[in-house]
Amino acid sequence: MEKEITKCIELLLAGKVILYPTDTIWGIGCDATNENALEQIYRIKQRYESKSMIILLDKSDKLPLYVQKIPLIAWDLLNITNRPTTYIYPTACNLPKKLIHSDGTIAIRIVNDPFCSQLIRCLGRPVISTSANLSGEKPPASFADISPKIIKAMDYCVPKQYASSIDYKPSRLIKFINDYNFAVVRE
Repeated sequence: MEKEITKCIELLLAGKVILYPTDTIWGIGCDATNENALEQIYRIKQRYESKSMIILLDKSDKLPLYVQKIPLIAWDLLNITNRPTTYIYPTACNLPKKLIHSDGTIAIRIVNDPFCSQLIRCLGRPVISTSANLSGEKPPASFADISPKIIKAMDYCVPKQYASSIDYKPSRLIKFINDYNFAVVRE
């Protein structure tokens, strides 16, 4: 796995876009701090730039690097979450403007997948994660369901043997309203 991680990091640092396994579905990703790579993902997915994307982190202690004010309840929820959950935080910071929603929020998931977690940790930056499909289409349930058009548009595809998830579905999505309240956006 080390060689594969090293190869992906080299590509991500060079502004490339990869198809890679996450703790949910296969994702199209890039270095979340690279605006040119981010634009490439929007083009590949044929997605409006007004639609923000999820970033992945390997540890919750990195949240303060990308969120100015973390709601108090966030720490409790992060400690009891037992399935992949993406949280929408207010007051995003230190990320490209295109990545931040017009209301100032950012969607972040802390990953548990071994490959994905090690990739992010070694890169030292968050990674974009968006489903491996064209905008408006159903996310693929498995690697075999990914459109050849998507695969062809990638700079690199991580071999499917590095995927550890057997439950290919998007993460639960929760939006923080204030320090003590949240809403479930997607179960």
